[in-house]
Amino acid sequence: MTSRLRIVVTGLIAQYPLGGVTWDYVQYAAGLARLGHDVYYVEDTGQWPYNPAEGGLGKDCAFNVAYLAGVMERFDLVDRWAYRFPWHSQWFGMSDARRNGAIASADLLINVSGTLARPEEYGAARRLAYIDSDPVFTQVKIARGQHDLRRMIDLHDVHFSFGECLGPDVPATGHTWLPTRQPILLDEWRSAAPPSGAAFTTIMNWTSYNEVAHDGRTYGQKDVEFRRFLELPSAVAPNMLEIALSDGRTRHAPRELLAHHGWRIVDPASVCPDVESYRAYIQSSRAEWSVAKNGYVAGQAGWFSCRSACYLAAGRPVVVQDTGFTRVLPSGDGIVAFSSFDEAAAAVRDVEARYEHHAGAARGIAESWFDSRTVLASLIERAFAGTPAAMQGVAL
Repeated sequence: MTSRLRIVVTGLIAQYPLGGVTWDYVQYAAGLARLGHDVYYVEDTGQWPYNPAEGGLGKDCAFNVAYLAGVMERFDLVDRWAYRFPWHSQWFGMSDARRNGAIASADLLINVSGTLARPEEYGAARRLAYIDSDPVFTQVKIARGQHDLRRMIDLHDVHFSFGECLGPDVPATGHTWLPTRQPILLDEWRSAAPPSGAAFTTIMNWTSYNEVAHDGRTYGQKDVEFRRFLELPSAVAPNMLEIALSDGRTRHAPRELLAHHGWRIVDPASVCPDVESYRAYIQSSRAEWSVAKNGYVAGQAGWFSCRSACYLAAGRPVVVQDTGFTRVLPSGDGIVAFSSFDEAAAAVRDVEARYEHHAGAARGIAESWFDSRTVLASLIERAFAGTPAAMQGVAL
């Protein structure tokens, strides 16, 4: 399908006005607009918004609306956004007539991460596509009887997942999950070599939500996996590994313990609070080192981080825990996957020893596998075709 389409994209830019969250969703809307489509961004989560300036839920939505308006202007989407504040269902952005008209005449609505509170209210769109950005957890929640999630997902015509190779380690849900991955605006990320003394970094929550149990198995968060690598700094070099670390929603990060083992800890609210500083932090890094959520590791469904894709686009190698993505993405140069402590240490040393090679390979992988033009064109084609034309093993 190559004609110009009217497309509505959902997300969490105003709900969580943070740098990494913004890039996750704006690269869908801006990427589709750059393909020539008639794109609108609608945020209707039904949730009270988070205000980082207040360290929690805000008194109102003034900060969040201003942040969203600035982001939309930054990416040439002025007057193409709408945000619903749950207090008395107040809408901001486009007029009611324009918003309702865009939704009613949409060829495709892309519900990224299932962020719409009531997708049934958007059924006038010709096709509704669901993007599962949290594979394994999504399928396990459905399998353990979370009926509200199943009902919500069932309202969509086509289903995509960042679990590019969902297999026997993940419960079946009865849906056809088409593989997809994060689209990246490549021109936004190109950068010069990192400064002297730059560290291997990552940006992470210690936990994002509670672990999920099903059929005698527990699917946990990053804290579970990170503890396996506590002593990594002593195995590579002092001051080489840095984390922009948030506590998350369920458990406080053991900052003193991490510092004792040689990890440099910085505050993401200081180093990468918004869309520009988030990009600058990644570009100032030498490479990324990161674990994945325990559930992703256990499920081996091929999830790959949106954040890591941005590091690649900036020409920064990534040393990341294997979640099965080595079956669908290149690994060994640019991306170096690890499963064990020894593999993680060896990967860091190899990136250091062959840095220029790995940096060039990183950017090459981003161009071949994460370019928003090819990722989104493929998504649109399959959203209307309804066929599981696999992305596996294909440089899009």
